[in-house]
Amino acid sequence: MVRDENQVRSLFRIEGQEIQKLASSIDTVQVDALIRSIAEQRGNIFLTGCGTSAMVAQKAVHTLRVVNIPAFFLNPSDAVHGALGAVTSSDIVIFISKGGNTKELISFLPNLREKQVEIISVTEDQRSTLGQDADLVVTIKVSRELDEFDMLATISSMSVIALFDVVAVELMQEEHFTEKQFLVNHPSGAVGEKLREDTHG
Repeated sequence: MVRDENQVRSLFRIEGQEIQKLASSIDTVQVDALIRSIAEQRGNIFLTGCGTSAMVAQKAVHTLRVVNIPAFFLNPSDAVHGALGAVTSSDIVIFISKGGNTKELISFLPNLREKQVEIISVTEDQRSTLGQDADLVVTIKVSRELDEFDMLATISSMSVIALFDVVAVELMQEEHFTEKQFLVNHPSGAVGEKLREDTHG
């Protein structure tokens, strides 16, 4: 099968255009509140999600850790089997769920409330269970996914990743995060090599 080069380029273009739309559509007040919550946290940041959202949450965890934010992934199935013991009232739990009604996630909302934990939801539906029960909602809504069925979590997932990329960069700037600190956290690979060159002349 000969791949249609124009089709491939078109798919890249569509995804890029949809991500770019966030610059106009996203509620910056919500984003600023998310940044404030993370910057002022007294404990740890836990991110959780199911399926593709779990992978997005883990990517966000890694990005936040690199810039000195104590972030951890909270596995939903482990959460209801004792892992909630790691979560305290000083922590923040961020739920990532496109629809906001994932049963595995909403099942332990009452437990977090009992622990007096700050709850943040990143979802496209503010009227969902996770949207209504959160202290803060960040709405990420895209007009389509990339596939012909409009079902595969593609553009929506990249949009949430982009959100946390922006959050991380804002936190870096706000906290005056230096290249030396970056090197301490990321000493290996091409990134570490480049940072050593920059910090040691």
